[in-house]
Amino acid sequence: MHMKKWLLKDAQEWEGRYLMRTYKRKPVMFVRGEGAYLWDTEGKRYTDFVSGLGAVVAGHAHPDIAAAVADQATRLVQVSNLYYTEPQLHLARWLVEKTFADRVFFCNSGAEANEGALKLARKYFRTVKNEERPDVICALGSFHGRTLATLKATGQPERWGPFEPLPQGFVHVPFNDLPALEDAVTERTCAVLLEPIQGEAGVKPASPEYLIGARRLCDRKGILLMLDEVQTGMGRTGALFAHQHYAVMPDIMSTAKGLANGLPIGAVLATEQVSAAFAPGDHGTTFGGGPVPCVAALATLEALTSGGLIHNAASAGECFRRRLSELQAKLPVITEVRGMGLMLALQLEAPIAEDVALGCLERGLVINDIGLHILRFLPPLLIGQEQIDELITALEELLEGAHAG
Repeated sequence: MHMKKWLLKDAQEWEGRYLMRTYKRKPVMFVRGEGAYLWDTEGKRYTDFVSGLGAVVAGHAHPDIAAAVADQATRLVQVSNLYYTEPQLHLARWLVEKTFADRVFFCNSGAEANEGALKLARKYFRTVKNEERPDVICALGSFHGRTLATLKATGQPERWGPFEPLPQGFVHVPFNDLPALEDAVTERTCAVLLEPIQGEAGVKPASPEYLIGARRLCDRKGILLMLDEVQTGMGRTGALFAHQHYAVMPDIMSTAKGLANGLPIGAVLATEQVSAAFAPGDHGTTFGGGPVPCVAALATLEALTSGGLIHNAASAGECFRRRLSELQAKLPVITEVRGMGLMLALQLEAPIAEDVALGCLERGLVINDIGLHILRFLPPLLIGQEQIDELITALEELLEGAHAG
């Protein structure tokens, strides 16, 4: 397998023969990465403003993370959660000491983390509070995963049809609409589930009034606030977790993506009171919290904090947003600049997002188009001024040209 000299057409041929048709892939095959850069099969270099959909927060092939993974892989890879392993305990302690949480459950992905959070909220009311409260209020436009339950929690009804019947107990209300959220609470409500910034909807932040109001509403009604920080966590917004910008603390939080710099791991974090609902056998996973992803996560957290990457996400993100706003002032086709830190998006008046993303790819710049009208930027947190300037120049030329065309 490693001896083959891959060409793009070979990859496309193999996809057509062997893979299920679940992705619309861009016409490039990457074989190597370093820092903020990727290289394809022909040796062409690209600047990465997608970072594995926000997962590679510390940059590709980070030497300290790679060394930690390689060392652990030579000693212990998997024994299951029937036994103790040192990396998992160290990672759990780190997360508890640096967050609101008292306890952590490890899994393999963001969808799994949200699934665990939903189970925990329902069981908390049934066993700790002795109340029948199965309903969870979610926001329209949200994205929480692709399992059956997290798909139904996702506030995009157009995604549900092919997979129905889906689990019941989910209510959806408009995002950033506090009166609608309050009106939706009933005696059957156990929790409100929100993203501080809706990523898959096009990087739409919660207003401070909304998130603070949601916390107060949950306190007043005696229900749980659950925050999905799968995409917004791990320094992406210029804080370790986005809710810290709002001075709001959840009862339950999910995280994944950047936690191990691209290796599969997710986590459910919760307070002691809520965590008490789970007993042995209530929830579990074969691979979650395994030694290799846990040492990768510990090395990633070290890079984010001691290595200054969270600080760079804030400062570079401010610069990036300013440059995008300057572009908006020049180009009427850009109707809005949204986001926080290094989680940013452009809203476009014309349906040209895909064309612009492909144009950037031809120029050696990897960006993400969401539908026809939104461009999203999720670079590694080590991105610098020169790389941002290169992207801005390309965007200006491509947006002018695409709109004129």
